Amino acid sequence: MSIVKIKLVIFFGEGRSYMPRKSGRPVKTDSNEDNKQKIIDATVHLIKTKGADHITVRGVCKEADVSIGTFYHYFRDKDDLMMFFVRTTPFNDAELETPLSDIASRISELYMMLIDLYLDLGEDFMKSFYSTSNLSLSAYMGEEDGCFAPDTVMARSEVELQAALDAGYVDAKTDVHTACMDICTIIKGCVFEWCLVNGDMDIRKSVYRIIGNYLNPFLR
Repeated sequence: MSIVKIKLVIFFGEGRSYMPRKSGRPVKTDSNEDNKQKIIDATVHLIKTKGADHITVRGVCKEADVSIGTFYHYFRDKDDLMMFFVRTTPFNDAELETPLSDIASRISELYMMLIDLYLDLGEDFMKSFYSTSNLSLSAYMGEEDGCFAPDTVMARSEVELQAALDAGYVDAKTDVHTACMDICTIIKGCVFEWCLVNGDMDIRKSVYRIIGNYLNPFLR
């Protein structure tokens, strides 16, 4: 089983049974952990059926059959809930099989970990989640004060590209941060193109090909 699929089983569960609805702030027990899973499952369902733009705390609670107090026990707000879907993989610890000497494929492998997570959640989820108005996605795949957020796929890609530069695989004059921003833009373009053609493209092949073509002029 792949790393991504293992993480999906951990976060999204298999064949869980849920406890009846409770009001107020819950006590941290195994049974109440099911309430968090119910919130996540309800959110996935609503994103697939109504789109990410229509997610509200009240709507998720109604779909999950949990109290609003229970929701706020696990998530600060709607944006915190939506950010869950882009922070399930700790990219700082992700193990990559591609050697550093093949940095273009190594970074492509890294980004495919995130894309595979969304693909496993289904076409409807991916098309709805990758919306221009999904603030959690734009916040995650952006930067603040000239830096990528820690433990994100962009931050890890910058670490990898810098390591390749230090090892002599990338031209020393390369602006690593700007290159990683460009790569992030390429990934967004690949995903949106996949959504536009209703999944009728090999996104993995496109990611590897386009990132390879982009980085080729920087390689030594």
